[in-house]
Formats: sequence, C-alpha cells, structure tokens
Amino acid sequence: MGRLDKVDLSLKYSKSEGEKRLAEVQERVAALRLTIGGQIGSGKIGPPVCVIFEGWDASGKGGAIKRLVYPMDPRHVRVSQFAAPTTDEKRHHFLWRFWPALPGSGGMAIFDRSWYGRVLVERVEKFATKKEWKRSYQEIRNFEQGLTAEGTVLVKFWMHLSDEEQLKRFKSRAKDPLKQWKLTEEDWRNRSKRGRYEEAAEEMFAETSIKDAPWTIIPGENKRYARVAVIETVIEAMEKGMNRSDIDLPK
Repeated sequence: MGRLDKVDLSLKYSKSEGEKRLAEVQERVAALRLTIGGQIGSGKIGPPVCVIFEGWDASGKGGAIKRLVYPMDPRHVRVSQFAAPTTDEKRHHFLWRFWPALPGSGGMAIFDRSWYGRVLVERVEKFATKKEWKRSYQEIRNFEQGLTAEGTVLVKFWMHLSDEEQLKRFKSRAKDPLKQWKLTEEDWRNRSKRGRYEEAAEEMFAETSIKDAPWTIIPGENKRYARVAVIETVIEAMEKGMNRSDIDLPK
C-alpha cells in the first residue's frame, strides 16, 4: 500500500474557520516574503524559495497558488507554468528548461508543474523511454540536492483528491462557461489512466523525497483546508530556511 491511500480526505474547514485561518497565514507568509527579500527587517537577503505544485487535474493547484501569492506584491514573486516541452527544448537535457525560472537569493518562484513531468506524464504516456525516466530519479535527486545545498528552500506539493471528487469537479467545469477552458479532452483521457498515474506518483515519492526537500501530500477534497495547509507548509519551510541563514523572523 502506498501513501496516497493513507491520506485523510475528510479534513476540512467550515467557511468561517477557513476564512479566518487563511487571513492569518496569508499575513504571515507576506511578512516572511518581505523579510527574505530584504524589504523589511535587517535588510539581509535571505535564501531563494521555490514552491512546486504537482497533483491530479482539478485538484486545486491553481486555487492554492492564487491564495499563496495573493498577499504578495507581484514584483516579489514569479509564477511559472510548464506544459509539454517544445521541439527546441527537447534538444536539451530535460532539466535545462527549468533553470531560467529558478529564483535567486532573496527571490521566490512558484512552479505550476515541474521537472517531475519526466516521471509522471512522460512515463505514463511513453514520451520518455523506461531507461530515460528510470535514470531521471537520480538526476532529479542530484539536481535538488545541489539547489538545497546552496540554501534554496524547496517545497514540493502533491495535491490529492478522490476519483469521485475529481469527476464532480470536471462536470462542474464543463457546465461553467468561464471554467470550460480548464477542461480538455486530455483531462478526460487521463482519468482512465488514474491507476498508472498513481503508481508513477507513489514511486516518485519514494525515489525523490530527499531530506531537505520531502514531498508534502495535501488533502484537496476540501478546498478551504487545502489552501490553508499549503500556506502553512510554505511558512514552516521559509522559517526553517531563514533560521539556517541567520535571519531574524518577523514578529
């Protein structure tokens, strides 16, 4: 049995409780972001912060990212989305295209999908050979260990929800004219391969949860709970990174 079947999807917040907790954590993450960027506090520049989002289609990645960056000045955080590599990008090592989007000292970046596509969609859809994606685990570990050794705060999320809840959200999107663009034929097709994606995700967790960049699985059945849990996890990681860099935490 893997990790995903152990996730408690019943965790939730009521509307009032969720709004209260969200406001609290948003205020805290904004203060930490400004401190790491040298905008408040001692002025010392802190470590780079990179937050990665993976997970099921319609699991709430976009909503969580929106709430995470909401209290921040747009100049202080960069959100990058990664889809299938272009023809030119395929001419390079698969990690090459992610380097330009990585944050520097004092910076913060959010990745909507990431280099983990190599061992997820590229594995399941056979865009990469078994030899290629098997080799990628070690390459990813080395890559992330290099980043964290240099001080990068690397946070990795898997947004999880049940098959039933995913179908419910798909149908809701299909009926909403302003959300239909989020739903593609590929999303529907991927639902039939959930078992294979789950197998790939479980192996990914086992192979790439390194000491300084473990995977955090977020129960996404209740959106209010998931959004707060994401920001709480980012706060904890940022505070640890600031402590390692001898930067005083804001009160």
